[in-house]
Amino acid sequence: MFDFKEQIKKDKEFIDEVWEKLDKKMSVVAVRSREKCPYTSKDGVHVNHRSGDITWWTNGFWGGLMWLMYVGTKNDVYKISAERNEELLDEALAQYFKLHHDVGFMWHITAGVNYAVTGNEKSRIRNMFAASTLASRYNANGKFIKAWNEEPAVTIIDCMMNIPLLYWASRETEDPRFKQIAMNHADTTIKNHIRDDGSVKHICEYDSETGECTGHRAGQGYGLDSSWSRGQSWALHGFALSYIHTGKKEYLDIAKKVAHYFISCVCEDYAPKADFRAPDEPLIYDTSASAIAAAGLLEIAKNVSPLEGQIYYNAAMNLIKVLDERFANYTLDDDSVLGMASERWTDKEEAFGKGAHVPLIWGDYYYVEAIYKLKGFELLFE
Repeated sequence: MFDFKEQIKKDKEFIDEVWEKLDKKMSVVAVRSREKCPYTSKDGVHVNHRSGDITWWTNGFWGGLMWLMYVGTKNDVYKISAERNEELLDEALAQYFKLHHDVGFMWHITAGVNYAVTGNEKSRIRNMFAASTLASRYNANGKFIKAWNEEPAVTIIDCMMNIPLLYWASRETEDPRFKQIAMNHADTTIKNHIRDDGSVKHICEYDSETGECTGHRAGQGYGLDSSWSRGQSWALHGFALSYIHTGKKEYLDIAKKVAHYFISCVCEDYAPKADFRAPDEPLIYDTSASAIAAAGLLEIAKNVSPLEGQIYYNAAMNLIKVLDERFANYTLDDDSVLGMASERWTDKEEAFGKGAHVPLIWGDYYYVEAIYKLKGFELLFE
């Protein structure tokens, strides 16, 4: 296996410098945003999604980010904010009919980590409620997890990052059904979402009765046959995690295949467009895709041979260094870290500064997660 620990020693000065900047900033923001579920920021201030829709899919990333910082520093200011975010999400648990497949994003990196770190039984129960909710969305005929509360039923590539919650639930309860659902969904995702060249389809539609895949949608990318960069990063990271949790080699092979496509598309300047197949103008970036991919590439690097591992590690470091140099904001008077993230590809001028080229909380989360991994901390949040 690639000697990950030896490699990060060589980059220690850079890694320590970035971590120190993050700690200095986030220790201040942790207090300032304690009562919020941040989504983006406006004029440097976190916009609170708690006051909008508490079931919104991103509402756990703030708590997860706080746990990353706590595990890495043991500073209680982060633990207090992480636990508060988890408490706020209890309101979402009471809104069953508004929940969706992104309960993994919401609870596994908040309640799940709390339980892993502190043994908090309430957190364990919260995470099991989330896992049971996710498992209940399984379509037995189609062997997929339904993403949203609509018809026709759809799967989206993002769900690959939610199913680690089910792997955890199987281990925790010694009930194989959760893992079986997760693996069946991963296998269906390979069949219907991953193209031969390693690019990814964002959304697939299904007949809920037969389970048959009936088509796909463009989703948040440029078009039906394009390549939404964040979808690529969800896939490469998600399949790497499924390999780690199951040992099924096909999942690692798919993670590598998608990673090769991603790396080939960003290797010019390691600043990914929101869609790799979109026109050059307007130029839309999505730094959150870089952060997600970097954190996933590090996991691939840890699980392959030395020569292979160096390829994925180097790609991750190239992405991270570009984020640090060009897109990260470490000032204390701005709540967000990464700028120039985008909710979706768009050519609408009015979207710039709103849904396009804005800070987004999941970008900050995965950027911090990547640095956390480079620091050598081994608790896997997903």
